[in-house]
Amino acid sequence: MTAVEVAVREHAELGEGPTWDPAARRLLWVDILGSRVHTYDPASGRRTVMATEQHVGAAKPRTGGGLVVNLRDGVGLYDEGGAFRWLVHDPVPGRRGNDAAVAPDGSLWAGTMRYDEAAGGGSLTRFAPDGSATPVIPGVAVSNGTGWSPDGTHLYYIDSPTRRVDVCRLSEDGRRVEERRPLAAVEPGAGFPDGLTVDGDGCVWVALWDGAAIRRYTPDGTLDRTVELPVRRPTACAFGGPGLRDLYITTARTGPDRPHPLSGSLLVLPDAGQGAAAVPFEG
Repeated sequence: MTAVEVAVREHAELGEGPTWDPAARRLLWVDILGSRVHTYDPASGRRTVMATEQHVGAAKPRTGGGLVVNLRDGVGLYDEGGAFRWLVHDPVPGRRGNDAAVAPDGSLWAGTMRYDEAAGGGSLTRFAPDGSATPVIPGVAVSNGTGWSPDGTHLYYIDSPTRRVDVCRLSEDGRRVEERRPLAAVEPGAGFPDGLTVDGDGCVWVALWDGAAIRRYTPDGTLDRTVELPVRRPTACAFGGPGLRDLYITTARTGPDRPHPLSGSLLVLPDAGQGAAAVPFEG
């Protein structure tokens, strides 16, 4: 692997949720507190920025174009022309959407959290394309990284204050968690696990908030790689670019009194490994 590079120099307050959009051949990512959805085309360098009316925890591509977004007050849809409508409008005072991911069946699994990060104030919910919502993991604090094993039988999941990466055995139809257990624990002083992605080998890459690093865990929970970063608060990672071999890393400026000059930028680790193709939301 080569050294980490700067893909997009930015001052995002809370950059999050990198996702490769294979149809558009671009990377999507959000600034949660800045209420912005960013795109980046690594081939041309072209960028776009779209403002949202609320804090936006995640943005994912939709089948046929447009975006599904996990907002403060629920899950919404943008069409290709930028027109917006709610899929599910469910405002709860003091709560917002956070990280989200699209399952192999095209449903959106969207997390929530309270702004004060109170225990039990968040959840992970499955949203079908028709908008029907099914709680998957209730009673968490900060619902964060979410991803699936290559065969779709297991879910990897992070509730950040637990300092754990959990692995969940799913029901046969993939819609429910039948068993949840710790896969790996992040030791005190090494930061908090935040966003994650699963590579083509089934290994789990985890961003360490306040840990200035990305870690890769094998499917049995063994730590086999650590990538040190210049910024203190990486938030999430995803594979993208030609062949899905470059690891893109979002970062945050919020918190430290004197953040690193690259905090809030989109970083990239070229040729980090083999990623897995993202599935668009079917709604």
